[in-house]
Amino acid sequence: MVELMKAKTVRTTIAIADALSFCCATAIVALMLTGAFRDDQKYSYSVSTTTTAAVDKLPVLSIRPCDEIYVVGEGETLHTISDKCGDPFIVERNPHIHDPDDVFPGLVIKITPYSSSATS
Repeated sequence: MVELMKAKTVRTTIAIADALSFCCATAIVALMLTGAFRDDQKYSYSVSTTTTAAVDKLPVLSIRPCDEIYVVGEGETLHTISDKCGDPFIVERNPHIHDPDDVFPGLVIKITPYSSSATS
């Protein structure tokens, strides 16, 4: 009788653990998909090297609004990309863009963010 109760308790415990692990796995997959399809990320992160007085070429995580090579996304215009990336001269730096109104998803453009400190 005691053996039967122990076996039943073990089966119940295993069933509960299976149900919980399924729920956790489902939640993790949902979070991963939500993060993968988010389109409102304003910054891309890149590892660059800097030179300081104490340490030469220390890798640093820097926040840049856009990478140097940018792929146009759905619904973007040169104006929105210019605002997002800080490059007011996109057309001038990309001679393959003949018509600024003819921008389509997948178009690859070169971005050079404008820096006010570079002109000062």
